[in-house]
Amino acid sequence: MKHVLRRGGFFLLTLWAALTLNFFIPRFMPGDPVNALRDRTRGKVSEATLQQMLSSFGFKPNQNLGAQYLDYLGNMLSGHWGLSIGQALGEPVTTIIGQALPWTLGLVGITTVLAFALGTLIGIVAGWKRGGRLDAILPPLFVVTSALPYFWVALLLILMFSVWTNGLLPSDFNYDTSLVPGFSPGFIGSVLQHAVLPAATLLITSIGGWILTMRNNMITTLAEDYVRMGRAKGLPTRKVMYGYAARNAFLPNLSGFAMSLGFVISGAILIEYVFNYPGLGYLLYSAVQNVDYPLMQTLFMLFTVAVLVAVLICDLATAWLDPRVRAKE
Repeated sequence: MKHVLRRGGFFLLTLWAALTLNFFIPRFMPGDPVNALRDRTRGKVSEATLQQMLSSFGFKPNQNLGAQYLDYLGNMLSGHWGLSIGQALGEPVTTIIGQALPWTLGLVGITTVLAFALGTLIGIVAGWKRGGRLDAILPPLFVVTSALPYFWVALLLILMFSVWTNGLLPSDFNYDTSLVPGFSPGFIGSVLQHAVLPAATLLITSIGGWILTMRNNMITTLAEDYVRMGRAKGLPTRKVMYGYAARNAFLPNLSGFAMSLGFVISGAILIEYVFNYPGLGYLLYSAVQNVDYPLMQTLFMLFTVAVLVAVLICDLATAWLDPRVRAKE
């Protein structure tokens, strides 16, 4: 219980600090919503009308900063996230995010879990058979690919599988716009086909880190006395490998996996931008470009909460799986 209360206290403190930064950072950025709206309306409305529009969208420039901050905290916690002042002028922020969230969860979420599962499995085998063929080829190869920039890998895949092959795989958007969205085989097939290249980009650039960390954890764990004892007793290789070594080597990777799951909701901004994929990452880019305060603040808040919740769950899971963590409290 003491461990849970302490972690919960850290969570609330970090959340408050993150929300406070989320309030001030957009206001320190170049540009302001009034000028952005004036450019979009092209001088067709008066200054008073612009101020009234901004107030209705949740941005009140005539209100002092302290009052704005208190209103902001109340709105963030109550779910009143305002209306967009960007391209989707006047549309509720919740609606905009609700349309983009499933695409990010489907693409980035599934790919992140897949990269972690494959990387962990390869790392376990490579660490167990240290110096073997698998250990000599796969970890160095994927470590190199994980160091490559997202956008470079994305452009290379587009060149290879879309340009040179005359459109073998689509390189733009999330489905064929000529199709009617629904649960038809044609639409689902189009969605999967459009997700191949961005998913491959994310998988190629992220799997190497999981392989390397799991391999190193395995090598360290194999030197422990309890693993040597299991081998000396003649236990089956599979039991020693997975039940003793991999189970304990896996625990340090939980924190990294929790962080990556938290960042899933933010999407891979560069990947979504290159492929024009309408997820939350691309939405954040558009919000910054259009000085859309309500949308920016809500997205930053969601990203922060997702990371904090994932890390909190990881801390509690680690304490439950490893009694040594509870003993230190």
